[in-house]
Amino acid sequence: MSDTSNYYGDVVNVNGGERLIGINHGTVVHNDAAQDTELRAAVADLTRLLDDLRPALAPDQARTVENALPALTPDRTALRERGMILASVSQIAATVGEVGRPVAEALGRLLALLG
Repeated sequence: MSDTSNYYGDVVNVNGGERLIGINHGTVVHNDAAQDTELRAAVADLTRLLDDLRPALAPDQARTVENALPALTPDRTALRERGMILASVSQIAATVGEVGRPVAEALGRLLALLG
């Protein structure tokens, strides 16, 4: 009879070593609580600044901002997919000049968090 090895499942051979973690089956758990808190704060700050800016906007700009507000959620994936909305808000902030600078800065902080 020949030497046949049948392995059904995980086989791990460890000869020495330090700080061994184990088998990674592709499940990754991140503790992004601090980043999520920052993201929520950045979205809340931007929303507040946009509300403050709306009286200084032309009617069509105010409508664009009003339509953008529901899209501003503290969800990284959703915000990345809504890049055009963020770009239109950024363009409005740049158009209104100095009064829109805080909004542009808040957008910059938010985009930095999104990576």
